[in-house]
Amino acid sequence: MGKIKGAIVVNTDRCKGCSLCVVACPKDVIALSDKHVNVHGYPYAVAVQPDECIGCASCGIVCPDGCISVYKKRMED
Repeated sequence: MGKIKGAIVVNTDRCKGCSLCVVACPKDVIALSDKHVNVHGYPYAVAVQPDECIGCASCGIVCPDGCISVYKKRMED
């Protein structure tokens, strides 16, 4: 049986930098960009430790603007 890994995709143009996803992530995968802003001037969420994502979707659930999509993939041992 393989391990489940996750991957997130952030719609950076819609992100308002509220950081709810950062707080919700149990593995500290997400952070707000400290060097870049989107077209609206907000720092946006980025996956800073993408290999640690477990695909729990907590970030996507709490995002008020629906900016985060979470995908799960099975990794073979």
